[in-house]
Amino acid sequence: MKQSNSIRQMLIGAGLAAALFTGGAIHQHFSGARIVSAKTVAVDATPAAGITNPSVASDEQNNIEVYRTVAPGVVFIRVSAEGGRGSGSGSIIDKQGHILTNDHVVSRGGSLSVSLGGERAYPARVVGRDPDTDLAVIKIEAPASELTVVPFADSDGLVVGQKVLAIGNPFGLDRTLTTGVISGLQRPIRARNGRQIEGAIQTDASINPGNSGGPLLDSRGRMIGINSQILSPSGTSSGIGFAVPSNIARRAVPQLIGSGYVKRPRLGITTRSVRGLAGQANVPTSGVLIMSVEPGSGAAQAGLRATEQTEDGVRLGDVIVRIDNDPINGTDDLTRVLDRHQVGDTVQMEVVRNGRRMNVPLRLGASQR
Repeated sequence: MKQSNSIRQMLIGAGLAAALFTGGAIHQHFSGARIVSAKTVAVDATPAAGITNPSVASDEQNNIEVYRTVAPGVVFIRVSAEGGRGSGSGSIIDKQGHILTNDHVVSRGGSLSVSLGGERAYPARVVGRDPDTDLAVIKIEAPASELTVVPFADSDGLVVGQKVLAIGNPFGLDRTLTTGVISGLQRPIRARNGRQIEGAIQTDASINPGNSGGPLLDSRGRMIGINSQILSPSGTSSGIGFAVPSNIARRAVPQLIGSGYVKRPRLGITTRSVRGLAGQANVPTSGVLIMSVEPGSGAAQAGLRATEQTEDGVRLGDVIVRIDNDPINGTDDLTRVLDRHQVGDTVQMEVVRNGRRMNVPLRLGASQR
């Protein structure tokens, strides 16, 4: 009884008991970050008409040509929602009127208006959203002749130091160009739902409120990323901005257009770090505690145990410490591991149950809308 009370106090101290017993929202529903899609948006390797090969053009000439060529494909998104207004940027990605932007630009709901420059403005609707990668696709009904498509580049070949350009609408200033370099690669950033986005591009090109959703471009005018975040105490540009890599978007877009959401492999559990519980009641020093198991999920079929309230207090669930050959120290590790798998794969999970280590095979299910 004393041990059970101790566990309960530890849960309360870690902020877990409220979530467990009141259905609170601090649980993290876990699915992988991988975008499982056989389709991707093609890379346009053909140099855009009007952009001279950067190796033989001056930097000034390149800036002018990229802006002149690509800016017509960058739109100004206005959002009117209950409780206020907002704005952001986006890139036209096909002649059907699909526009790629950030999820946080359109997630508040309300009505959307898209400006193509001048008096050309169209109402828009949300086609698909993916909060986990902060990406969304919206659509306008506009003549194909008015739509300039921003081509995608392959973001896997980027290098630190290469030139980049950003076009967007900071503070409502229509189609502003800023330039810089790639300052870093493989930066982990977090979407607004708290989920980690792997591999973000860091740049010193000036990015400010209103740039969100606009393209980060290479010197050939191709989209290498979608500007998403800045790191700044003041909320304005401090030379540290982040973009979601274009290859993440290339895999997400077909699903967002086709079904409105992105399907990912999932375990079917909610978890919490064991921090604050380590050393108590046979809890390991690292890993993630299973708080709940969804009925019918892969985790349920594998027999994984959730944390439960009992007559004596609380019975801790299984603690996941390893998947395949990868140690699991926290929820971000779960994301990284599942990023390498697809729906239907079977993984070997090492869990600690009542102080005893055991291996459990688990078949990954698919996330739902």
